[in-house]
Amino acid sequence: MTMPATPAAAAPPPSPAGAQTPPSWRRKIGAGPPRGGVTAGQFVDIGPDAKTAAEWALRGLTPPDLAALRAYRLARVREQLAARDCGAILLCDPLNIRYACDASNMQVWCAHNAVRYLFLPLDGPLVLFEFHSSRHLAAGLDLIAEVRPAISWNYMHGGEALATKARRWAAEIVDLMVAHGGNRRLAVDRVNPEGAAALGELGLSLHNGEAVMELARVVKGAPEIAAMRCALAACEAAMAEMQAALAPGVSEIELWSHLHAGNIKRGGEWIETRLLTSGARTNPWLQECGSRQIQAGDLVAFDTDLIGPYGYCADISRTWLCGDRPASGTQRDLFAVARQHIDENRALLKPGVHLRELTEKSDRLPEAYRAYRYLVVMHGVRLCDEYPIVVYPEDAEHAVYDAVLAPGMVLCVEAYVGAEGGGEGVKLEEQVLITDTGSETLSHYPFDPALDR
Repeated sequence: MTMPATPAAAAPPPSPAGAQTPPSWRRKIGAGPPRGGVTAGQFVDIGPDAKTAAEWALRGLTPPDLAALRAYRLARVREQLAARDCGAILLCDPLNIRYACDASNMQVWCAHNAVRYLFLPLDGPLVLFEFHSSRHLAAGLDLIAEVRPAISWNYMHGGEALATKARRWAAEIVDLMVAHGGNRRLAVDRVNPEGAAALGELGLSLHNGEAVMELARVVKGAPEIAAMRCALAACEAAMAEMQAALAPGVSEIELWSHLHAGNIKRGGEWIETRLLTSGARTNPWLQECGSRQIQAGDLVAFDTDLIGPYGYCADISRTWLCGDRPASGTQRDLFAVARQHIDENRALLKPGVHLRELTEKSDRLPEAYRAYRYLVVMHGVRLCDEYPIVVYPEDAEHAVYDAVLAPGMVLCVEAYVGAEGGGEGVKLEEQVLITDTGSETLSHYPFDPALDR
């Protein structure tokens, strides 16, 4: 699969050929962003404060142009809808809603409670169906033409009448499809069986909205890269605060809390995992932080998995040595293998390279570390860990798709090195942008000199 070309970021593209906008839509839906009783002084974009902006300025970073960022992302979604001949997409995943129109509302809670959704047509106005009494949250978001109350038909709100509520929900979606030209091919990113059945009974043909959104998000424009640089800067500043707090006797969870605090105070949003371990708990990987007290001479390994300012992901891994004791030979050996692994794999990244080529040419871990290898060599990243992935040669038979790297893609290059039954392990990860001529490493946090030879 070849990645779609990057459209201009300054404005949405013209209506795709063949798309029709019913002349009555402005009367039906109404033009202009909703205000919902919110005054100009009350509305602010979710993001950093002046102190954080000053911190970024010292690093030579400029916050993104949010209007250009939003226009670019909407254009990307509509490009994918046109390619799949879909008349609209219905988005329920909070990350997809955020990408498409930048509306945010209790992102983590709404990720497991289906209480808000967005109708995004191929051509015409966006309608946000918002959670109870939340209409005002869309004030200032000029991509949204109208906010309506969502029909929450999950079991919490519908109980045994869930199917009845789903039919009411579906009828409103079908009305919007008809109002926007009659194309009955609807992409949906997430829907329960009752909702899918109700839409089908009313004559809609459902298509994979997850694919639409993953391919829309895979290539980032300049405003998105600016936002990601800021998110990484916030993450790395929080990492520095966490490393300053690392001392013998601190618990894993207390140390991890410094990363949370540093992210949030800089306009970040949440952290998706709790992957920080120490000592023998660094092997095997994917254990989450607990109450263990870190001791002098322990390795401390972590993966940030951090959703930072503007909703962009900063996904960096480092391994540190606690205290003033010299690293052991085994610790240095583990670190050296992990460092070589990400350096050699990172050097393979450039536009035009196929995912399968990356699998074939990737650095081979020594036999002792292959059983506990990470699940991928590298993966895409935008608002979270995303498509595509590059698998290890040992897993090549399970690689069911291929794609080609293109400028504007960002990938995280991963390494976990620990022997099966071994005492410790090392986790490293870098975030890398594909450029026109090669690649640029976006993550800049230094490796621990106590381990790095």
